[in-house]
Amino acid sequence: MTTAHLDFTVALAAGRADLADIAALRAQAYGHHLPALATAMAAPDAADTAPGASVLLCRDKASGRAIGSARLQRNHPAPLAIESSIRLPEPHASLPRAEITRLAIAPGAPALVRPMLVKACWLAAVASQVRLLVIGARSAALVRLYSGLGFTPLPGCDGPVPLAHAGQLPHHVLCFDVVSAERRWHASGHALYGFMVETWHPDLQLLAEPAPAPVALAA
Repeated sequence: MTTAHLDFTVALAAGRADLADIAALRAQAYGHHLPALATAMAAPDAADTAPGASVLLCRDKASGRAIGSARLQRNHPAPLAIESSIRLPEPHASLPRAEITRLAIAPGAPALVRPMLVKACWLAAVASQVRLLVIGARSAALVRLYSGLGFTPLPGCDGPVPLAHAGQLPHHVLCFDVVSAERRWHASGHALYGFMVETWHPDLQLLAEPAPAPVALAA
């Protein structure tokens, strides 16, 4: 296995300071293309701390600046947010699933930030026994990017769909089979196999740090 170090860390957001930095990042990233969303994104969402949600944060090592984030929302205990706008087809609707939302990348961030966030979402999905990942992509360029990462169009969803939880903006809906991914990458000789499976990124840590043990005082 190859070891690869990054110029940034990837971890679960922990506490108000992380969520405040993520909100500022979202406002910057989304407001860059959609200025009307900048104000709405400037504060953490209630969904960030909802049951079943995990929020990922990339921080630049040198500056400590938040440079990337994504939220993974599982369909337990509540349906996915995207299910308020579309009906998932069978057998997708019967699978344990999660939606990637609020994916935000700071302008000028390293190119590896987005694929590392996708890798983190995949590993988190595996650990959570999620079978299907769902994501909305606003543009054809993003569709091509996520297709290169292994996502495919959701069956029956042939064109952009307005999503209520994304300001009614039209999105292409893509999905990703979590369980079969590794064998598909291996069988096709896909470059993702090496990146996702055969490379250890020490800067990607999804387990919370254990609380320090109390220090025993001398009698």
